[in-house]
Amino acid sequence: MSAYKFRVLLDNENDAEIFRDIVIEKSANFETFYRAITAAFGFSDEHMASFYVSNENWDKGEEISLVDVNFDQDAEPVGLMTHLNLEDRVKEPDQKFILVHDFMSMWIFLIELQAFLDEAPEVPYVALSVGQAPREDSRQQFEDFEEEYLYDEEDEFDEFSDDGYDMDEFDEGFEQFDENDY
Repeated sequence: MSAYKFRVLLDNENDAEIFRDIVIEKSANFETFYRAITAAFGFSDEHMASFYVSNENWDKGEEISLVDVNFDQDAEPVGLMTHLNLEDRVKEPDQKFILVHDFMSMWIFLIELQAFLDEAPEVPYVALSVGQAPREDSRQQFEDFEEEYLYDEEDEFDEFSDDGYDMDEFDEGFEQFDENDY
Protein backbone atom coordinates (compact mmCIF):
# COMPACT_ATOMS: atom_id res chain seq x y z
CA MET A 1 0.00 0.00 0.00
CA SER A 2 2.02 2.90 -1.26
CA ALA A 3 -0.76 5.14 -2.49
CA TYR A 4 -4.36 6.11 -1.88
CA LYS A 5 -7.17 6.74 -4.31
CA PHE A 6 -9.60 9.32 -2.98
CA ARG A 7 -12.95 10.37 -4.42
CA VAL A 8 -13.29 14.15 -4.08
CA LEU A 9 -16.87 15.38 -4.51
CA LEU A 10 -17.57 19.09 -4.97
CA ASP A 11 -20.65 20.19 -3.04
CA ASN A 12 -22.58 22.58 -5.28
CA GLU A 13 -25.88 24.45 -5.48
CA ASN A 14 -27.19 22.43 -8.44
CA ASP A 15 -26.63 19.05 -6.75
CA ALA A 16 -24.82 18.08 -9.94
CA GLU A 17 -22.48 15.12 -9.71
CA ILE A 18 -19.03 16.67 -9.90
CA PHE A 19 -16.13 14.62 -8.61
CA ARG A 20 -12.54 13.64 -9.24
CA ASP A 21 -10.73 10.45 -8.24
CA ILE A 22 -7.23 11.45 -7.20
CA VAL A 23 -4.34 9.03 -6.73
CA ILE A 24 -1.63 10.23 -4.36
CA GLU A 25 1.30 8.74 -2.51
CA LYS A 26 0.33 7.88 1.06
CA SER A 27 3.34 9.74 2.49
CA ALA A 28 2.36 12.99 0.71
CA ASN A 29 1.45 15.85 3.00
CA PHE A 30 -1.97 17.49 3.09
CA GLU A 31 -0.69 20.59 1.30
CA THR A 32 0.28 18.46 -1.72
CA PHE A 33 -3.17 16.86 -1.60
CA TYR A 34 -4.83 20.29 -1.35
CA ARG A 35 -2.95 21.56 -4.39
CA ALA A 36 -3.84 18.39 -6.34
CA ILE A 37 -7.52 18.91 -5.52
CA THR A 38 -7.59 22.57 -6.51
CA ALA A 39 -5.76 21.80 -9.76
CA ALA A 40 -8.15 18.93 -10.54
CA PHE A 41 -11.14 21.29 -10.28
CA GLY A 42 -9.45 24.26 -11.96
CA PHE A 43 -9.43 26.33 -8.76
CA SER A 44 -6.60 28.52 -7.49
CA ASP A 45 -4.66 27.42 -4.46
CA GLU A 46 -4.17 30.96 -3.15
CA HIS A 47 -7.03 30.98 -0.63
CA MET A 48 -7.37 30.02 3.00
CA ALA A 49 -8.34 26.38 3.36
CA SER A 50 -8.67 23.63 5.94
CA PHE A 51 -9.17 19.90 5.91
CA TYR A 52 -11.27 18.34 8.65
CA VAL A 53 -10.90 14.69 9.59
CA SER A 54 -14.42 13.30 9.32
CA ASN A 55 -16.49 10.20 10.05
CA GLU A 56 -19.35 8.23 8.48
CA ASN A 57 -21.79 11.08 9.36
CA TRP A 58 -19.59 13.73 7.72
CA ASP A 59 -19.00 15.50 11.04
CA LYS A 60 -16.07 17.90 11.24
CA GLY A 61 -13.29 16.62 13.46
CA GLU A 62 -9.67 17.67 13.79
CA GLU A 63 -8.75 20.70 11.67
CA ILE A 64 -5.71 20.65 9.41
CA SER A 65 -5.09 24.20 8.18
CA LEU A 66 -3.11 25.58 5.26
CA VAL A 67 -1.64 28.33 7.45
CA ASP A 68 -1.39 28.87 11.17
CA VAL A 69 -4.02 31.44 12.12
CA ASN A 70 -4.12 30.61 15.80
CA PHE A 71 -3.14 33.74 17.70
CA ASP A 72 -4.53 32.57 21.03
CA GLN A 73 -1.76 30.99 23.10
CA ASP A 74 -4.28 29.03 25.18
CA ALA A 75 -6.22 27.60 22.22
CA GLU A 76 -5.80 24.05 21.00
CA PRO A 77 -3.08 24.01 18.32
CA VAL A 78 -4.24 23.33 14.78
CA GLY A 79 -2.34 20.89 12.59
CA LEU A 80 -0.73 22.36 9.50
CA MET A 81 -0.99 20.82 6.05
CA THR A 82 2.75 21.02 5.49
CA HIS A 83 3.48 19.11 8.73
CA LEU A 84 1.00 16.24 8.42
CA ASN A 85 1.12 13.36 5.96
CA LEU A 86 -1.98 11.62 4.69
CA GLU A 87 -0.91 8.31 6.24
CA ASP A 88 -0.86 10.06 9.64
CA ARG A 89 -4.65 10.64 9.47
CA VAL A 90 -5.96 7.74 7.38
CA LYS A 91 -7.24 5.39 10.07
CA GLU A 92 -10.22 3.69 8.37
CA PRO A 93 -10.56 1.84 5.04
CA ASP A 94 -13.21 4.40 4.03
CA GLN A 95 -11.59 7.40 5.76
CA LYS A 96 -13.41 10.67 5.11
CA PHE A 97 -12.22 14.25 5.08
CA ILE A 98 -13.95 17.56 4.47
CA LEU A 99 -12.06 20.32 2.70
CA VAL A 100 -13.22 23.92 2.98
CA HIS A 101 -11.61 26.02 0.26
CA ASP A 102 -11.81 29.82 0.26
CA PHE A 103 -13.71 30.69 3.43
CA MET A 104 -15.30 33.71 1.71
CA SER A 105 -16.96 31.55 -0.96
CA MET A 106 -17.16 28.38 1.15
CA TRP A 107 -16.39 25.75 -1.46
CA ILE A 108 -16.86 22.40 0.27
CA PHE A 109 -15.26 19.17 -0.92
CA LEU A 110 -16.31 15.81 0.53
CA ILE A 111 -13.43 13.35 0.33
CA GLU A 112 -13.57 9.59 0.82
CA LEU A 113 -10.86 6.98 0.54
CA GLN A 114 -11.73 4.56 -2.27
CA ALA A 115 -8.75 2.22 -2.48
CA PHE A 116 -5.26 1.38 -1.34
CA LEU A 117 -2.84 1.01 -4.25
CA ASP A 118 0.50 -0.80 -4.43
CA GLU A 119 2.29 1.57 -6.76
CA ALA A 120 2.84 5.16 -5.70
CA PRO A 121 2.84 7.84 -8.39
CA GLU A 122 5.63 10.37 -8.52
CA VAL A 123 3.04 13.15 -8.57
CA PRO A 124 -0.67 13.04 -7.72
CA TYR A 125 -2.95 12.51 -10.71
CA VAL A 126 -6.64 12.45 -11.59
CA ALA A 127 -7.72 8.87 -12.35
CA LEU A 128 -11.35 9.76 -13.10
CA SER A 129 -13.12 13.05 -13.76
CA VAL A 130 -16.92 13.33 -13.73
CA GLY A 131 -18.88 16.54 -14.25
CA GLN A 132 -17.90 20.06 -15.19
CA ALA A 133 -16.61 22.09 -12.26
CA PRO A 134 -18.09 25.59 -12.00
CA ARG A 135 -15.85 28.61 -12.28
CA GLU A 136 -14.31 29.32 -8.91
CA ASP A 137 -15.52 32.93 -8.99
CA SER A 138 -19.11 31.87 -9.76
CA ARG A 139 -20.05 31.68 -6.10
CA GLN A 140 -21.24 34.93 -4.49
CA GLN A 141 -18.61 36.50 -2.28
CA PHE A 142 -19.34 37.98 1.15
CA GLU A 143 -18.64 41.47 -0.18
CA ASP A 144 -21.42 40.99 -2.76
CA PHE A 145 -23.74 39.86 0.03
CA GLU A 146 -22.93 42.96 2.10
CA GLU A 147 -23.54 45.20 -0.85
CA GLU A 148 -26.86 43.62 -1.73
CA TYR A 149 -28.40 42.86 1.65
CA LEU A 150 -26.87 45.04 4.34
CA TYR A 151 -27.56 48.74 4.66
CA ASP A 152 -24.90 51.39 4.68
CA GLU A 153 -23.92 53.27 7.81
CA GLU A 154 -25.61 56.30 6.23
CA ASP A 155 -28.97 54.51 6.44
CA GLU A 156 -30.71 55.71 9.56
CA PHE A 157 -33.86 54.64 11.34
CA ASP A 158 -35.76 57.77 10.40
CA GLU A 159 -35.55 56.73 6.73
CA PHE A 160 -37.87 53.89 7.61
CA SER A 161 -40.49 56.37 8.88
CA ASP A 162 -40.79 57.77 5.36
CA ASP A 163 -42.94 54.81 4.35
CA GLY A 164 -46.19 56.49 5.34
CA TYR A 165 -46.29 55.67 9.04
CA ASP A 166 -46.47 58.49 11.55
CA MET A 167 -43.91 57.56 14.21
CA ASP A 168 -45.57 59.89 16.77
CA GLU A 169 -48.87 58.09 16.24
CA PHE A 170 -47.09 54.76 16.64
CA ASP A 171 -45.69 55.82 20.03
CA GLU A 172 -49.11 56.86 21.40
CA GLY A 173 -50.30 54.68 24.21
CA PHE A 174 -46.89 53.48 25.25
CA GLU A 175 -46.23 56.45 27.52
CA GLN A 176 -48.82 55.12 29.96
CA PHE A 177 -46.44 52.34 30.96
CA ASP A 178 -43.68 53.18 33.32
CA GLU A 179 -40.91 51.05 34.76
CA ASN A 180 -43.08 49.61 37.58
CA ASP A 181 -46.46 49.11 35.91
CA TYR A 182 -45.36 47.42 32.73
